[in-house]
Amino acid sequence: MKKQAWLSLVLVLAFLAVTACGNKNSGNSNPAAAPESSAPASSAAAESPSPSPSPEPSKEPIKVKIGVTGSDGPQWPLFKEKAKAELNIDIELIEFSDYTLPNLALANKEVDINSFQHLAFLSQFNVEHKLDIVPIGSTVVAPLGLYSQKYKAVTEIPDGSEIAVPDDPSNQGRGLLVLQQAGLIKLKDNPGLFATPDDIVENPHKIKIVSVVAQQTPRVLPDVAASIINGGIAGQAGLKLADAIFHDDPEAESTRPYINVFAVRKEDKDNASYLELAKLYQQPDIAEAVLKDTNGASFVTNIPVDQLQQTLDQLIENIKASNAK
Repeated sequence: MKKQAWLSLVLVLAFLAVTACGNKNSGNSNPAAAPESSAPASSAAAESPSPSPSPEPSKEPIKVKIGVTGSDGPQWPLFKEKAKAELNIDIELIEFSDYTLPNLALANKEVDINSFQHLAFLSQFNVEHKLDIVPIGSTVVAPLGLYSQKYKAVTEIPDGSEIAVPDDPSNQGRGLLVLQQAGLIKLKDNPGLFATPDDIVENPHKIKIVSVVAQQTPRVLPDVAASIINGGIAGQAGLKLADAIFHDDPEAESTRPYINVFAVRKEDKDNASYLELAKLYQQPDIAEAVLKDTNGASFVTNIPVDQLQQTLDQLIENIKASNAK
């Protein structure tokens, strides 16, 4: 009996020892197992693609207002489209009905650039209004033509006829020079770029000069014998250079003052966006659109900015010297 009790006690103690040892091993199994189970998770994380970086928000387009005197030509929609696509510049065209307004709007910061005038016009305007507007790029040059709905040659114009010329000083002066070259009048010696009807010293055909706003020069054709019409305006009126009964030579050195330009306030002459727009205008498809718009009466010209400024400075100097007399 005592032997059996002792044996039972031994068996109970042995069972307890085995159980305790089993629990001890079980407690150590989690830390040992953790590295094994974590390895696949870490590998999965390494193999899964990193999230794509968020795209940078697109930059807001730069807004530029350009003052013009005619925006219905095919070059302007193309120019706007290319500016948006290539330069991220959003152009707004501000159209004016009179040549005096775009420069005043530029001076008053109502527009950022204007594109409507040649250097001779700009020089006169700067002096008259005490402004400092400067060119940042050339656009077009155009012959100045004498057009008529009634006559096919200058020699057919009757004595005493009326001929219309633009009323702004630079285009009027150039128009009178064209009439002189055509043999209709004679101006005083060295009349400069800004001749007026008062400078006519010989008028054998008794021509009557009628001054009208430049944009109106095509519209008065039914009422006059002939009209001096700027190239761009002539093209927009459906006239071709070949329709002119006389015109000057656009490639002559004497026409350098009549190169049209992009103009800005002097403080903006180094604005990178504005300079890029001036450069964009020189692209071949723009040049083709200009030819189409003007029926071949105007063509794009690429003159370095420093040469444009030199011409402008010389013109201004000449005007001031003339005014001082």
